[in-house]
Amino acid sequence: MKKTKNIAVIGSGLAGISAASYLAKIGYKVTVYEKNETYGGRLQQFASDGFTFDMGPSWYWMPDIFESYFNDFGHTTSDYYELKRLNPGYRIYYGNNDYLDIVENIDELKSLFDSVEPNSGESLQNFLDDAKIKYDVAMKHFIYRPSLSFTEYIDPILISQLGKLNIFKSMSKHIRQYFSHPKLIQILEFPSLLLGAKPEKTPSMYSLMNYADICLGTWYPKGGIRSIATAMYNNSLDLGVKYEFSCPVDKIVLTNSEKSVKGIQCNGEVIETDILLVNGDYQYIEQNLLPNGARNYSKKYWDNRVFSPSSLIFYIGLNKKIKNFPHHALFFDTSFNSHAQEIYDKPSWPTDPLFYVSCTSKTDISTAPENGESLFVLIPTANGLNDTDEIRKKFFNMIISRIEDNIGDSIRKNIVFQRSYAHRDFTKDFNTMNGNAYGLANTLFQSAFLKPKMKNKKIGNMYYTGQLTVPGPGMPPSIISGKIAAELIGKEHD
Repeated sequence: MKKTKNIAVIGSGLAGISAASYLAKIGYKVTVYEKNETYGGRLQQFASDGFTFDMGPSWYWMPDIFESYFNDFGHTTSDYYELKRLNPGYRIYYGNNDYLDIVENIDELKSLFDSVEPNSGESLQNFLDDAKIKYDVAMKHFIYRPSLSFTEYIDPILISQLGKLNIFKSMSKHIRQYFSHPKLIQILEFPSLLLGAKPEKTPSMYSLMNYADICLGTWYPKGGIRSIATAMYNNSLDLGVKYEFSCPVDKIVLTNSEKSVKGIQCNGEVIETDILLVNGDYQYIEQNLLPNGARNYSKKYWDNRVFSPSSLIFYIGLNKKIKNFPHHALFFDTSFNSHAQEIYDKPSWPTDPLFYVSCTSKTDISTAPENGESLFVLIPTANGLNDTDEIRKKFFNMIISRIEDNIGDSIRKNIVFQRSYAHRDFTKDFNTMNGNAYGLANTLFQSAFLKPKMKNKKIGNMYYTGQLTVPGPGMPPSIISGKIAAELIGKEHD
């Protein structure tokens, strides 16, 4: 047991809470230092005028990962929150009352695919069978590696499985081997937007997300996504983890040799620590709190990374119910390719964007007043854009009109609450580079051992966890990242 060693964790996102929990379990004394007023990173929530809104992540996929975390501490998710599988998992709108529902029953979904493209139901089954193999290989042999070196992957079992991952084929080509109808292609390319790259730049191994989406299902925790952060936070408290909020780290104090961390400085106070784990933004911490000679990566390195998109988000409260509307809806009534180009190829505010709407009040009536609805609207955007109130207003009016056109119902006059969140807010709250929302894109050359390393190569007691290192962005990967970091520290500081 490592009871004599103190660990300071910068940041209380899911990766930070996860790592803190595992480190406390094996005997470390862990304190988490958080710049904001509360825990959870992007999993924040606010309430106003009778409405409750999750501010960040809204998709609960890969329930096995959440379950695995709590199982590791002798619990289940049901000890902390109630889960409901959504049916449909989500809806995709292609135009006025032209939509497809991704239903829970796979046979019904195959019939739906057949109605769009003959024999595509069988193609869907074959596609998902292949995706399941990728998911199983990734979970058993790939995703839990610290990826400090490519030599970790010189493993006979993993090498024997690599061919099943199709890492050198793009999602775009892979999907088109099975389907030709644009509606079906869009359905299956959609998760790649959450991975932060165009489908032609995303390795086909990430079709495992289609398996997670369609087969493992889309879920909702009662009380909202914030419930996950609260559950993990409470679990960590039970393990003895301590938290210091409103405590931004403004300096990492090194020893005279600059080969190890001596402590961190918060609000003018230097706090000594034996080991430092960073869950704050990797790029920001390195470029602002470490001297050049102690950094893993240069400014040029970060400038050349491919980041996932930013987002323009609207939180909207209505004083009416929307008939025949699901919990999750994607609006694909404009060009997927044009929007993707304006995110990645020619970064600019989108001309006619795709967007996403979450209506939590369809599942959880506590999130809106009686006869009201809570809407979360997200537009993926390029990073580094000029984020002004005028631009936000323009897109708000555009999106409201598009929603009305697609659902065939008026909502503009029923808006009684609205708030927005975008680039400048991501930078202010999370120190993100150029206001990005999700971290690094999961491109081939930014996967596994090609991601920023979990260990500082020049400082012997400094480590990193979270969306800018392995395994990548998203809630399940962040939880896994925390576990990997804790195991790495435990191994190296036994």
